[in-house]
Order: sequence, then structure tokens, then C-alpha cells
Amino acid sequence: MSGTISTKGRYALRVMIDLGCHEGWVSLGDVAKRQGISRKYLEQVMSSLLKARLVTSQRGKGGGYQLAHDPADYTVGAILRAAENGSLAPVACLDCSTGALCPRAESCPTLPMWQELGQVTANYLDSKTLADLLDGTTAADIDGGCGV
Repeated sequence: MSGTISTKGRYALRVMIDLGCHEGWVSLGDVAKRQGISRKYLEQVMSSLLKARLVTSQRGKGGGYQLAHDPADYTVGAILRAAENGSLAPVACLDCSTGALCPRAESCPTLPMWQELGQVTANYLDSKTLADLLDGTTAADIDGGCGV
């Protein structure tokens, strides 16, 4: 991830909120229209969410997507990790998902600060739930609440 939450991560939150606002199966086309996200890109987002078992899908007429669990059971951190390939690292040198360690880790004077920032960020995102976003209690870079 390296410092910022990607478009894919932000869209994953918007999609999860959209699904949480609607009962039953929701078509990908309807979500794409409401969210202003291309259907092709949305398919990539949904693939990550399906792989992480955050949503379920059903093919055919009347099918679509829905949340796999109650909105209170999802943390924002878990949703973002699913979309961001497991990492919420604030800088690339902490991103263990790449398997590469920073060659300066042993002598880097800023490493402890980045580690602490990563922990603070992860704790904050893990303290917010999808239900919080649906209730509109958390201001974020998404269209909060069910006015999506």
C-alpha cells in the first residue's frame, strides 16, 4: 500500500456501504451506477472482497452480491486490508506483503516512528466498523451513510 489508501481501498468501502444499505441481492450494475465506478473496475474490487469472504455472490436472474455478515462484524481495517492485499503500512519499507525488507532497517532512525504510525493507523481503522459508517458516525473519504 505504501502510504495512501488506494482507489481500490476507497471503492471497497463505498461498495460495502452500498451493499449494507440494501436488502437482499444487489446487482453489480446497480452498485456501479450508484457509485459512479466502472463495472470493469468494480469487478476487481468485488473479487478481492469475495476472496476475503466479506461478501457473497449469487449468479443468475435476481442474483448479485450481499454482505456475508452483519455490518457491525466488519472493521474498516479488515475491508481495507482485503482491498489492499493485506497491508495498511504507511510506508513501503514496512509493507511485508512484498516479502522484501528494507536494506536499511537495521540502521534506520525513522523506522520506529513509521512502525508506530502504522500501529496507530491500524488500531484506528480496526476500531471503526461498517455499521459506524452506515450510521454516518464516522467522517471519511467516502459517501457515508445510506445516502449513497
